[in-house]
Amino acid sequence: MTRGARVTVMGAGSWGTALAHVLARGGHAVTLWCRELEVAEGINARRRNPLFLTDVDLPEGITATPDLAQAAATPSDLLVWVVPSQFTRAVLAEAATHLAPDVGVTIATKGIEVESLRLMTEVFEDVLGADAGERLSVLSGPSFAREVVAGMPTAVAAGSASPVASHHVQGLFGSETFRVYTNRDPVGTQICGALKNVVAIAAGAAEGLGLGHNTRAVIITRGLAEIRRLGLALGAEAPTFSGLAGLGDLVLTCTGGLSRNRSVGMALGQGKRLPDILSGMGEVAEGVKTTAAAHRLARNHGVGMPIVEQVHRTLFEGATVKEAMENLMARPQKPEVDFS
Repeated sequence: MTRGARVTVMGAGSWGTALAHVLARGGHAVTLWCRELEVAEGINARRRNPLFLTDVDLPEGITATPDLAQAAATPSDLLVWVVPSQFTRAVLAEAATHLAPDVGVTIATKGIEVESLRLMTEVFEDVLGADAGERLSVLSGPSFAREVVAGMPTAVAAGSASPVASHHVQGLFGSETFRVYTNRDPVGTQICGALKNVVAIAAGAAEGLGLGHNTRAVIITRGLAEIRRLGLALGAEAPTFSGLAGLGDLVLTCTGGLSRNRSVGMALGQGKRLPDILSGMGEVAEGVKTTAAAHRLARNHGVGMPIVEQVHRTLFEGATVKEAMENLMARPQKPEVDFS
């Protein structure tokens, strides 16, 4: 475990705040970029984020700033990106001219850019240049922010095409309570991190409808099969889907009470309207936008994703959760696995 590094965290929502907490607790000097001035002032003056994880005392090693250029220009051993996926391109374009050309980046954002259908690493390569790929890694896995800041044992995966990049992240983040495994599959790690949110909406919707554990187990298992099919079509590696970024994060997000995407699904299952659900949330539920992206990606690549299809119909086409569940159960019977 490395100590005494300088790390910049871009984004001070719950997850960005939690990662800054992990790093500062590990002895690193953390610069935390906050979009809201009140968040930066609250952290610097009172060691509390006034909007996210509001009851958590933050270590002294965190210095917050609302100045994007200042944060991006701060000399760092690692840049941790936690800006929501649909805002990443615009924020990164603004920050890019201030970044050191060789700074390593780990992306902790879970989502797919809807307009372009690009993964976050691809957005970074679009903005910073294709040669940035060797400096990129992605951080993903079963990790509710509130449990992380409470010091509950957590394990995640750092995926990168470059072993140097993933091991760098492992060394900076690893601690007695936050364990980091490395893998060589950034594509699969990102697909899992994004699409588990879509499946969590389905699991929550079934629960909101009053369905039981059997139904949830089906949604998790068949949802993982859909994620795997799309991931393999996009060049991911099969072992990733049974690991922390795949099965681990999927189970957590579909069953845990702290899951925002599961909460969206539950409200839908109870008959609430999507605009009303989203307007009452303080943070982004990435699965809503990701559903639109996954639906298009599946069609573009000829991949069957019936759960994603029905979530899309429920979110954007006016179908009820009851109709979606009936459609899934009425599909033709088939082998679970093709052994041919």
